[in-house]
Amino acid sequence: MIIVQHISPDAENYLIHILNELKKLNVKEADEKETPVRGMVYVAPPNYHLLIEADQTFSLTVDERVNYARPSIDVLFETAAEAYQDSLIGIILTGANHDGSNGLKRIKELGGLTIVQDPETAEVDSMPRAALLSTQVDKVLPIDEIAPFLNSLIENQ
Repeated sequence: MIIVQHISPDAENYLIHILNELKKLNVKEADEKETPVRGMVYVAPPNYHLLIEADQTFSLTVDERVNYARPSIDVLFETAAEAYQDSLIGIILTGANHDGSNGLKRIKELGGLTIVQDPETAEVDSMPRAALLSTQVDKVLPIDEIAPFLNSLIENQ
């Protein structure tokens, strides 16, 4: 699992600490050239775009902001779609701009599964609505149904 959250470039990545306190997840900041492993949750570091290379390792860049954001969800999704093709799941949750919609479209084009939080359940509905306008997504789910749906995919493998 790889998470991109729009946060201030100067912010500490408190999301890692909060998620690790749940004791059900192993969470860390993604490192350059690291290969993601099953069972670990990776978080994009503040002020870096997180990419997935063709060899399925992480790459970090400080390239220009995309949709006013660095890290950008589009950057991660587009590179991950190329690397993982139809074995990728992209999820868009609440947010205030349209970052992620182009990347989600690319995931769909390459055969991945696309999920969008129902805009009616989003704290800020701009990102889910933009994603729904960009491509025909596979699932639109209320926030509280996303985790059970993902768990059902694992159980059915």
